[in-house]
Amino acid sequence: MKKNLLCMAVMAAAFANVAMANDFDDRWYLAGTAGINTQDNARQTASAGEFGVGVGRFFAPEWSLDASLYSTNPNREANQNLNFSQYGVSLDLRRHFRQDGQNWWPYLKAGLGLQRAAEEFNAFPNPNSPGERKDNNLAVDLGGGLQTDLENVSLRMEAGFRWAFDDQSIVAPSANRFRDPYVKAALLIPLGAKAEAAPAPAPAPAPAAPSCETQDDDGDGVNNCVDKCPGSQAGQAIGPDGCAVPLTIDLKGVNFDFDKATLRPDAVTILNEAIDILKKYPQLRVEVAGHTDLCGTDGYNQGLSERRAKTVFDYLTGNGVDASRLAGPNGYGESRPLEPTDQAFPACKSEKNRRTELNVQN
Repeated sequence: MKKNLLCMAVMAAAFANVAMANDFDDRWYLAGTAGINTQDNARQTASAGEFGVGVGRFFAPEWSLDASLYSTNPNREANQNLNFSQYGVSLDLRRHFRQDGQNWWPYLKAGLGLQRAAEEFNAFPNPNSPGERKDNNLAVDLGGGLQTDLENVSLRMEAGFRWAFDDQSIVAPSANRFRDPYVKAALLIPLGAKAEAAPAPAPAPAPAAPSCETQDDDGDGVNNCVDKCPGSQAGQAIGPDGCAVPLTIDLKGVNFDFDKATLRPDAVTILNEAIDILKKYPQLRVEVAGHTDLCGTDGYNQGLSERRAKTVFDYLTGNGVDASRLAGPNGYGESRPLEPTDQAFPACKSEKNRRTELNVQN
């Protein structure tokens, strides 16, 4: 029986999957059960504990299906030295009656399976006594109960009857079936992550109206939305705003976080615009110059500014700008502040001073 239980657990794990996005939880779950099996009086056995393991899932909001293994080993009332055991496998269908807002909801169950009886006997004058009888027989299960969902598991409380169609009993030879009432509880453990509800489909976009983003009246490569100098002349070096590029490509917008030399997302955007300018005007040669704010010692800030300049230098060369067009990288520490500040902390932390610039050399 232990081997059967282990096989069932392995099978459940193999079939475990992440639930599809439904309006109910359809994940596979493992079920462990424990309860009391009240034996049919004709068997002359005492009530005993019943234990089981199973696997199941909801295939609709109101329907679930479980496959389970169970066993019970009651004592003989007349002779406790004689063993009687029952082992069974069952396929159980449950109809759930759940409404919104209910913590506990009722359900009905119908099951069909195979049950094996192992019966020791010493029934003189039976010529085979003492002996043991083992038979497989059909079992029908009817019951009902209550179920609730907790935070990570579910709980069932169940009662019902199991009819075993066993007509080979030694103790009750005239019987052809036995009815065993039971009461048990089950703990359900879901397998896999709970699926999130599928998002509602986005509405179809409205037809796009003509946009200034697609228009460039002066042909300078900058669309009309952002072109601040719509009368650019042919042959001019044009910046990202549509205006002629000054002698210095000022990257004051390429700033760094305090005490950092790594590029921020906003700095990457500005550098990409500068790369476009350098590629458009291959005659330009620029110096890569790094700066810091006024916090810290001169020596430390000098090193930090050099690291910032090298970060920008490496980004430019890594994105198609030939290193021969770049002077540096050079660090100027805190010697060239754009925004003089008090040396006291935190007033010395000026973001404008934590920058890298490209200075045109020709």
